[in-house]
Amino acid sequence: MALATESLQDVVGKSPDRLTLGERTATAGKWIALEVYTPETLPLRVIEALGDTAAECIRKLEDRGLNPRTFEFSVMPAAF
Repeated sequence: MALATESLQDVVGKSPDRLTLGERTATAGKWIALEVYTPETLPLRVIEALGDTAAECIRKLEDRGLNPRTFEFSVMPAAF
C-alpha cells in the first residue's frame, strides 16, 4: 500500500521504531532527521523531518526554526 506524499509527512513526530509496515515501506530510501542525543536534552528519537535528500530535511528543519546542527541525518532502511 503506497502512501500519498501528504501522508508521508504524517510520520514526522513518530519514532522510526513505531512506524507501521506501510509507513516503513513508503519511507524506505527517504532521508530522515533525528535529534542528536545529548545527556542535556535526552531527546525522544522521533523523526523531525523527512525528505528525498538531506538538504531537503535541513530546509524543513530551518523552516520550523530548528537548528540542523543538532540533528543527525540518515536514509530510512527498508522494512525487510
